[in-house]
Amino acid sequence: MIPLIGNLSRDHLPGRPPRAGGGPFHGARALQRLRVPARVVVRCAQADKAELVPPVVRLGSTVRYVPGESTATFSIEYQGEHRTMIVEQLGDVWTTADLPQLPSSVRWVHVAPLARSDFPARTLAALARRHRISFDGQGLVRVPQTGPLRLDADFDPDMLKHIWVLKLADEEAAVIGDVTRLPVRELLITHGSRGATLYLGGQAAQDIPAHPIDGDPTGAGDALMTAYLVARSTGFAPSSAARRATAVVASLLRA
Repeated sequence: MIPLIGNLSRDHLPGRPPRAGGGPFHGARALQRLRVPARVVVRCAQADKAELVPPVVRLGSTVRYVPGESTATFSIEYQGEHRTMIVEQLGDVWTTADLPQLPSSVRWVHVAPLARSDFPARTLAALARRHRISFDGQGLVRVPQTGPLRLDADFDPDMLKHIWVLKLADEEAAVIGDVTRLPVRELLITHGSRGATLYLGGQAAQDIPAHPIDGDPTGAGDALMTAYLVARSTGFAPSSAARRATAVVASLLRA
């Protein structure tokens, strides 16, 4: 079983009605394609539960809702592969009391933050005592404030002590600088339609190619990491898991 944990979001894109978003939603899309058992733990304001949770449930995974007070809300616009985002509202901060009780047999957990404030180091430490954590780098570099999305490297370095697999988009990696110095075992740097680069123990291990595909790329990174974790949990080596994950994302973009 693969657990996904994170805040849901309400996403506004030009010319479209508001829709559910966030790592748990887009990760559940990959899980639906892979047809593997999972537990998706989601959070948003209780007033928005009826709007945002059912789209996740319809994707087929077991969903647990954690009551919240605030719903992460974004305005998103694309020019080609370049994305502009406005943070309209931040989601809740997860404490150790908010974490689900997972079976001891669960080896991997994917944590999908939308801003640096979502999962403090102490919360990650509690999860890491029993599980290997996969983490989206948005939770390191996205400044937790409303307005135009800003990135910086002012994160708590203790967070990295608890992360086994880290995913960073190109622009996030550029903010951090020398990614080879990050103390994580497995690191994926995503390059949009150009694929990804896998680092193991700080060393570049392999370039993972991809092919440009027309489709809404929102959530592609979340789907990639979920598919990567599924493959790793079933015994695939990191490079093979990354190739399989890239194929899953391509299939979602074609749909």
